[in-house]
Amino acid sequence: MLLETGGEDIRFKPRILEGVPLDRENVKPNTLILDGQQRLTSLYQALKGVKPVETKDTKGKPIKRWYYIDIKKILTNENNRDEAIVSVPEDKLIKAIGGEIILDLTNPEQEYKNYYFPVNKIFNASEWRLSYEAYWNYETDKIKLYNKFESEIIKRFEQYYIPVIELKRETPKEAVCLVFERVNTGGIALNVFDLLTAAFAADGYQLREDWESRERHMKQKFDVLMNLQNDDFLQAISLLNTKEKRDEAIRQGIYPDKAPGISCKRRDILKLNVNDWKKWSDNVEKGFEKVARFLYNQKIFKARDLPYRTQLVPLAAILTELNIDTENEGVRKKIAQWYWCGVLGELYGGANETRFARDLPEVVNWIRNKQLELPITIQEANFQPRRLITLRTRNSAAYKGIYALLMKMGCLDFRTGQPIEEQTFFDDKIDIHHIFPEKWCNENNIPPAFYESIINKTAISARTNRIISGKAPSQYLIDLQQKEDIAAERMNDILHSHYIEPEHIRSDDFWNFYQSRAEKLINLIAEAMQKPIKFDTGLFKPQAKLEMTDEKFEEKQAEFYDDQNLH
Repeated sequence: MLLETGGEDIRFKPRILEGVPLDRENVKPNTLILDGQQRLTSLYQALKGVKPVETKDTKGKPIKRWYYIDIKKILTNENNRDEAIVSVPEDKLIKAIGGEIILDLTNPEQEYKNYYFPVNKIFNASEWRLSYEAYWNYETDKIKLYNKFESEIIKRFEQYYIPVIELKRETPKEAVCLVFERVNTGGIALNVFDLLTAAFAADGYQLREDWESRERHMKQKFDVLMNLQNDDFLQAISLLNTKEKRDEAIRQGIYPDKAPGISCKRRDILKLNVNDWKKWSDNVEKGFEKVARFLYNQKIFKARDLPYRTQLVPLAAILTELNIDTENEGVRKKIAQWYWCGVLGELYGGANETRFARDLPEVVNWIRNKQLELPITIQEANFQPRRLITLRTRNSAAYKGIYALLMKMGCLDFRTGQPIEEQTFFDDKIDIHHIFPEKWCNENNIPPAFYESIINKTAISARTNRIISGKAPSQYLIDLQQKEDIAAERMNDILHSHYIEPEHIRSDDFWNFYQSRAEKLINLIAEAMQKPIKFDTGLFKPQAKLEMTDEKFEEKQAEFYDDQNLH
């Protein structure tokens, strides 16, 4: 929404959009932006700016990015062209986990070589094109490729119309405020569910009442679904609905690359009608109940211990599509591998609609032996051993995942010696606690960077944790054995079930305990993902504490995740 300047009733002090190279003091604008400043700033910096775009990661940390279009990818993937937009760090180097350079865009020649078009050249593409053609020695196929890119992509940007409300300079101040308030807020913030509710109401269907009834039923029955949201449910329906339409189109002879895509993005959800809801809602509700039972089998009982709420969406769609196939043991193992690769590979922390759309057909076809190749989520999943040390809180999906895996693999309660099942989990108030207590670690100069790690934590009941208190492990083990009449050999078995070497903990040997348990946890993770993981013993040895301070760990972790834009 814009306002002409020069009106007698309104005088505002102008401010230039961030990133525009103009003299702020001497600018006299003809038009002011009343609403849309953030959008126009983002568009300007990305599409016309000469400096990297100033933005933030999901944790609010300032970062700088360049944006590129993968020319080949955008022309061959019409259904998901946004995947071809690539976010590149300020130094224009994309690096792998080990630091090796995957993609170098530090000069124009590298851009031409890799077919990466800089987004900030979209409105001035002719110069880039001339240099691109010269670089390729005017090869016909290279020119044809760029011609297609120009007509299908660049021209769309150049010819795109943006709706604008323009208030004339004669508009009274009160009217400007009123229009701004009405346009900017509309009274309430509408999400996709609200918009569908309004659309369904026009057909006489009360979507909100139907959803609230289903939501109440699922959440009363399964604690692990307590944080499930209405748009999660709609996304699962959209995945199944669009998959059915795609499958039908292919059956009718339409080539896969021309068939409609599988999607759960906002625009596709808004295409759902009352009949689609009626067709899928009962089955999807059952699908989410199957999800809950699957999670219980993985020893994930509560919503706060769920690694990713977002991963419930493709999982519900997969289980709905497979239907009775999930009764098969082999099927459950495959689903578990896909699930743990997503959790331990930490692949569901950002915008995931594209991954959801891949997961559904790939996992279903893989399970039904219609494709031999592993789903991309499994292929992409990777776990670096050093990540263990930085897993310290429930903010990390992998942290909660390892906690659940310990229970799944049969860890026994320190006090009762019983395995942790659903009933005992809730009755005994099982939670994740320190093995070497925090108080003892502080008294013995163990850095928080190490004792707060998942390596030094396991599933322990509230009552047991009170007995442990801040004592040395050698002491609290004796207390537990005497109080609960547990033989030393039996206590050793219990410790082994938590991947703890008894000799280390009985001698209060933190560093040998730490290295030994880290290696065992890496093996546990590799088994869950069914992928080999190379273990670096040096990272977990006592001398590592001299090299890896708390700050250094955080710094290294932040650098990697910032570079890869994986927050």
